[in-house]
Amino acid sequence: MIEMKDLLDRTVTEDASDLHICVGCPPTLRLHGRLLPMDAPPLDPADTERLVKSVTSDQNQEKVRSKGGVDFGFSFGDKARFRVSVYKQKGSLAMALRLIPSRLLTLEEIGLPPVIKTLLYKPRGLILVTGPTGCGKTTTLASMLNIINHERDCHILTIEDPIEYYHDHARSVVTQREIGVDVPDFEDAIVHGLRQDPDVILVGEMRDLSTMEAAISAAETGHLVFATLHTTGAGRTMDRIIDAFPTGQQAQIRSQLSQSVVAVISQLLIPRVSGKGRVAPIEIMLATPSIQNLIRENKTFRIQSDIQTGARYGMKTLDMSLMDLYHQGTISYESMMTAAQDPEQILIQIGGRR
Repeated sequence: MIEMKDLLDRTVTEDASDLHICVGCPPTLRLHGRLLPMDAPPLDPADTERLVKSVTSDQNQEKVRSKGGVDFGFSFGDKARFRVSVYKQKGSLAMALRLIPSRLLTLEEIGLPPVIKTLLYKPRGLILVTGPTGCGKTTTLASMLNIINHERDCHILTIEDPIEYYHDHARSVVTQREIGVDVPDFEDAIVHGLRQDPDVILVGEMRDLSTMEAAISAAETGHLVFATLHTTGAGRTMDRIIDAFPTGQQAQIRSQLSQSVVAVISQLLIPRVSGKGRVAPIEIMLATPSIQNLIRENKTFRIQSDIQTGARYGMKTLDMSLMDLYHQGTISYESMMTAAQDPEQILIQIGGRR
């Protein structure tokens, strides 16, 4: 009989990013971006129910019964921490577990330039980390907070759903609030959090208009705010936020964003040519006076051009990052072209050479 402990042990030992438990197939790992079924019989409904219940509290099991799914985090002894999504499919239980790396990366290991570290000392503003699900946004943010925690004396407030990385108090005091456990929702956590004397606020995800509004207001009123969005590219990120507001409010939000946004960091995760691990191409937009003006004047379509010409400030487009990784031999031509924002321009840049 397959035991959850053995599956978690193997996930940690092989350094897989995810473990999938689903009826009709054996337990499956995601390793270096690829799904690899374990050498085991396909799971039946009784198997998945037993495995799910072994790591899911009674309270969370009740949420699955009433809502069809639940997300939570849990620690596997002192070996690792996992983010878990339990859900129903075809009337049976299924589960996806994301292994949270035990070691926080340095900014250099992530691929961020030194200019990003200087932003972590700003007294106020909004720093957005964006990209699709599973691209490493949480890891990047955790690494940034770790630097602040060890190098600044701040009160850091994180609002997460669920809490993934645990931060011990270092030079800073770190309080971490989990949606559905410590506080009902993101908006409420931000509004009430402002009364808790925070210097730095992490908003796990700006998923609705009220959360966006609260995060922008917090950044305007003297707090350094970090948040994530499921967008790719700085221009699209600005558009996504502005378009979430009613037409009558959009001019005001453009003005607020132009003053509060400090940086937008967009990233992906792409398999390495070696087949061992993945690497993050990263776009970096810094809020120069020119870019602030483009946001305010509703000319976000021109942000990409400013990033292309802003290398002296530390800016870089996603396609520039992809080309760098390709020329270094880190990623394949196919991976570069598949992830490119403007494949035709890349072809011109590299002269059609593979």
